[in-house]
Amino acid sequence: MKLYSVNTGHFKLDGGAMFGVVPKSLWQKTNPADENNLCSWAMRSLLIEDGDRLILIDSGLGEKQSEKFFGYYYLHGDDSLDKSLSRHGFCKNDITDVLLTHLHFDHCGGCIQRDSANDLLVPAFPNAVYWSNEDHWNWATNPNPREKATFLKENILPIQESGQLKFLGREESIHPSIDMLWVNGHTEAQMLPRIRINGKTLAFMGDLIPSVGHIPLPYVMGYDVRPLVTMGEKADSLNRAVEEEHFLFLEHDPVNELCTVSQTEKGVRFKETLSLGDVFGK
Repeated sequence: MKLYSVNTGHFKLDGGAMFGVVPKSLWQKTNPADENNLCSWAMRSLLIEDGDRLILIDSGLGEKQSEKFFGYYYLHGDDSLDKSLSRHGFCKNDITDVLLTHLHFDHCGGCIQRDSANDLLVPAFPNAVYWSNEDHWNWATNPNPREKATFLKENILPIQESGQLKFLGREESIHPSIDMLWVNGHTEAQMLPRIRINGKTLAFMGDLIPSVGHIPLPYVMGYDVRPLVTMGEKADSLNRAVEEEHFLFLEHDPVNELCTVSQTEKGVRFKETLSLGDVFGK
């Protein structure tokens, strides 16, 4: 099994929204804001190669939305899904599985692309199975007012219409070396894979812990539908990460791919940052 970090691009979100009730004087130490109070964030996917399977975890924002839509999020940098896959010697047609942690647009937008020849929305990974779960799918396709703007039908419904969608049950996974953590604070039934490789565990943190700056328990995004639930889920995940020496894969951290954590007198805290290649080989 081989692991690859796939940078699909950077975008900007309001720092206050990303850190909830935490004062700017604290969160800006790890995530400095620009003059508009916006912080830069990565959209970092994980690619798993094992034999004839190529599993992509999340797909970034994609490229099919309008210029007006992208204008809200200040896309920047040279990274893209296609460029990053190519850098590792792959293309979209090679992907056999797409595991979606959840269906917010910055995690699943790259799953669907626009066919310019006939202006149709089609799967970006024509040979892949797309994996979600029934609880989250129902939540996303019948959205509450709080999350409605981030569950975009054009990102979601074409997956089902193509016949490529499959659901995972609570005790199921897509690979023998992957188990799933289900969490409900950020959104209903977010699925976070933990990958066991060469005696080590890589925990994909998704939007439970988006960056190093979100490790302290009160540092919870304003986007979360159940912030107190998020705090409990973070505590459980971080305690387990300390006990089992997990490496945390950070989907939105603008700089750091991985980090480790340790127990301190103030609770679980950041220990060190690492690259995927340093820990799991290149």
